[in-house]
Amino acid sequence: AVAAAAIASTILGNPLQLGSSSSSLSVVAFSPPSHHHRNYASTFLKSSAVSESPSVSTDNSDDGDDSDKTNNINSKSWWKDFQLKDSTLAPSVIKDFPILATSFDADGKIISPTPSSDADGADGKQNKRLVYLDSAATSQKPNAVTSALTAYYEHANSNVHRGAHALSREATEQYESARDKVASFINANSRNEIVFTSGATEAINLVATALSNTCGQPPKNARDLYLTKGDEIIITESEHHSNIVPWQMVAERTGAVLKYVPACSATGGFDLDAFTELITPNTKFVSVQHVSNVLGSINPVDEIVEIVRAKAAPGAKIMLDACQSVPHMGVDVQKLNVDFIAASGHKMCGPTGIGFLYGKESVLNSLPPYKGGGEMIDEVYMDHSTYAPAPARFEAGTPAIAQAIGLGAAIDYLNKIGIERIHDYEVELADYLRRRLEDVKGVTVLGPPVGTERAALCAFVTEAVHPSDLGTFLDVEGVAIRAGHHCCQPLHRALGYSHSARASLYFYNTKEDVDDFIAVLEDTLKFFGSLGSDAIEEADSDDNFVPLF
Repeated sequence: AVAAAAIASTILGNPLQLGSSSSSLSVVAFSPPSHHHRNYASTFLKSSAVSESPSVSTDNSDDGDDSDKTNNINSKSWWKDFQLKDSTLAPSVIKDFPILATSFDADGKIISPTPSSDADGADGKQNKRLVYLDSAATSQKPNAVTSALTAYYEHANSNVHRGAHALSREATEQYESARDKVASFINANSRNEIVFTSGATEAINLVATALSNTCGQPPKNARDLYLTKGDEIIITESEHHSNIVPWQMVAERTGAVLKYVPACSATGGFDLDAFTELITPNTKFVSVQHVSNVLGSINPVDEIVEIVRAKAAPGAKIMLDACQSVPHMGVDVQKLNVDFIAASGHKMCGPTGIGFLYGKESVLNSLPPYKGGGEMIDEVYMDHSTYAPAPARFEAGTPAIAQAIGLGAAIDYLNKIGIERIHDYEVELADYLRRRLEDVKGVTVLGPPVGTERAALCAFVTEAVHPSDLGTFLDVEGVAIRAGHHCCQPLHRALGYSHSARASLYFYNTKEDVDDFIAVLEDTLKFFGSLGSDAIEEADSDDNFVPLF
């Protein structure tokens, strides 16, 4: 309590001020918000893994105040008897993630994982275990991945391709084997459809830059794809900034028109009616997320693709930001029939600094190069150069060899567990998290209502405490969540909030992780509730918020 009071005094008494600036893109034309929205829940599928427990209310209406949450049948105790159907998954894999054995002393300092980490500290105070609920930002890495990285550097370190010696051949084999693993994991038609990038952000920027590097002018090669003045690019208001800012830059460079599907102001859901209205014969490119990193909502990709293929310009391309889907569910690019997907390795148990772009092979070979240098060329003369076909065309210079090998090891690890098993487990655990948060007084969860399938994350806001302060207090208790706008400022504005807190899960999380998080959350809200409205109002001011991106 003393430590909590000291932190509260620091947070509430010494706020940090941040300046602000704004800019506008006059060349970018946005669509007006739609005046109607589809039923939000209708764009999501029910899953057999979603609990239908009669002891928990699935009514997410705003008819009553928060006291209604405590009037549900057994609402205070239903969770104590709740059991996950696949309760053995997380316990069976936790040993593979040494960092999850981390604990903290009474001052919140990290104690290196040891067999005695759970023991009392030297001062007799109980150490706190790590409850990691930030996997949507980055996942933890199993021993299989870190061992693969070490093995590469200790036994195969060399540059790839063209090397005549044994180390180079071994490094090349491991690097290209990782490409095969990615292709198989998402069911690509060919290994040539997988381009290694530094992450999803670079993958999106690769496509955006390639389409706009002529600044709207026809390219010298008539077969190259490009965007020009009057072409339409469609995104949504719910996108991560990495799927907004690159397209704003494209619109500036080319004169293309950037339009967006407005988020439903009540839920943030995907509005298929508004999307249909925006698609015209001038629509040349559509880029949307598969799963929202804030809402946890799963977008109706089949319907999106069908609408684009029927109404947009012939040959219009579709990109899917799959950062929050590829690690958690089966993604079959041939069934989805999109032209590109972007994904990050570090969100799927792989190393940081590696991701991939999937593109249909014919489409990739219709794009001009993204960067120039070694590896991406066919022939180089002093007055011109010709370029290699994909994927080499987009992998200039020495690639992230170790990271790609680590990503391959991560895919092996996920395949050993089974992506379907991971998905089913996370659907049930996410539903449990959603229901537990529904019972916490003063908490508003963003995204799909209780009982609707969602990704394994919940972003939420609370009346009692700003997300920044909440994250700090939970961290003191060993609970790691994320606070901020999650690189989704337009979405937060549409929902009427500047920031939110987010708890995100992966297959190594347990029911006990959720329970411990809820217990600390409730204690923290009670503490702030006891401070009085004036202190809470000051703490809740966005002017005082230091964003944790």
